[in-house]
Amino acid sequence: MTQRVLVIDDEPDIRELLELTLLRMGLETATAGNVQDALLEIQNFKPDLCLTDMKLPDGTGFDVVRYIQSNFPHIPVAVITAFGSMDAAVEALKAGAYDFVSKPVDLAKLRDLVQTALKLSQQHLPGNNNANDIDVENDSNPIIGKSPAIKQLKATISKLARSQAPVFIHGASGTGKELVAKQIHQQSPRSAGAFVPVNCGAIPETLMESEFFGHKKGSFTGAIEDKQGLFEAAHHGTLFLDEVADLPLSMQVKLLRAIQEKAVKAIGGVEEVGIDTRILSATHKNLENEVEKGNFRQDLYYRLNVIKLDVPSLEERGDDIILLAEHFLNLIAKRWEMPKAVLSKESIEHLKKYNFPGNVRELENILERACTLADEEYIEPSDLQLSTANLDVSKPRIEIPRHEIEGLADKPTHSESSEKDIIIDALNKTRWNRTAAAKSLGMTFRQLRYRIKKYELDQNL
Repeated sequence: MTQRVLVIDDEPDIRELLELTLLRMGLETATAGNVQDALLEIQNFKPDLCLTDMKLPDGTGFDVVRYIQSNFPHIPVAVITAFGSMDAAVEALKAGAYDFVSKPVDLAKLRDLVQTALKLSQQHLPGNNNANDIDVENDSNPIIGKSPAIKQLKATISKLARSQAPVFIHGASGTGKELVAKQIHQQSPRSAGAFVPVNCGAIPETLMESEFFGHKKGSFTGAIEDKQGLFEAAHHGTLFLDEVADLPLSMQVKLLRAIQEKAVKAIGGVEEVGIDTRILSATHKNLENEVEKGNFRQDLYYRLNVIKLDVPSLEERGDDIILLAEHFLNLIAKRWEMPKAVLSKESIEHLKKYNFPGNVRELENILERACTLADEEYIEPSDLQLSTANLDVSKPRIEIPRHEIEGLADKPTHSESSEKDIIIDALNKTRWNRTAAAKSLGMTFRQLRYRIKKYELDQNL
């Protein structure tokens, strides 16, 4: 079935240009010159996509966006803004517009926008099961949990996946901000494109421009070949800027321009290259405070923070802690090819009372350590080694018994390389009899087997 696009603009020349472009794409079109006619066409023509100018004789593009959001939320709307009217474009995105295009209209960018938007329209037709949506209760959902906070997060992700608006993901360290960003990408019509995550704090300042925008061969010492930048790598996909607050001010200016112009120029390049890239960003810092301190540009903050998404801490997620613990124990058992460890009832109570300042990442680390310390298959409270300072004092306290660890675990901490050498020496002395080696090291067989997997010593056999 031929897809339909409604063009709303009060200038006949613009309507004709857009209609001709869309017809050449094999699409069916209809046009309107004002808000009143547009609302009638939406009801009668039933478009799969609307393109609307911002300024209309009897209203604005916002009127069209709000009407569609209220009555036909499955129809994406792209607004056409005057050149340089970035504030209007941002407001349109906040109101629920899918995307925007600036005048004079770049037809190549318009075609990209239309193709992506129509994919979205097909996915969200009433009664159509969206293959990209992941059921909240489905065990295959990588965001694990059934708490109200997580159900709300998943619902918001599904909604945000339908927009091209930049999303600022805020949450404490270890809450899973990159996982959230990846879900927004995977549930969007961009899912066939690349998801390109980048830790802004991990790139040396001298290499940032080259990393983001690429460079041409010979443009500077060491540029021995052309290099594609991260923006181009994420063309038709999603670029996730993690720890965006760590960007230096000089790079913030260049990033702002790339977002506004939807184009980048490689170092040593002559022409700008158009990019169709959605920007998602995150940081554990308070960006508002960083703006007040002068560490982060206010104009860039407003471009990135069109929509803000808060990721709940583990403390806000209630019994999700136990669901996550079971998930991680399964992963650990599979990773190290060991029987799955089981949390004792007392261990479960301790985990529920712990505050987890490091959130989900800390929980995973605690369980991995506990698996190495546990005798046989049960994890006891002493194996968790939870800090008493982070136990919730508002709840009945359960004292954690002191844990005496024999052998290696009772000695001063070794570097991984020295520990590996000690284990290899013990295995060699016992002719790789693991039971005897574990006994000589003062370890359980489980603890030794974990370390053999960790240091990939099986490859020496």
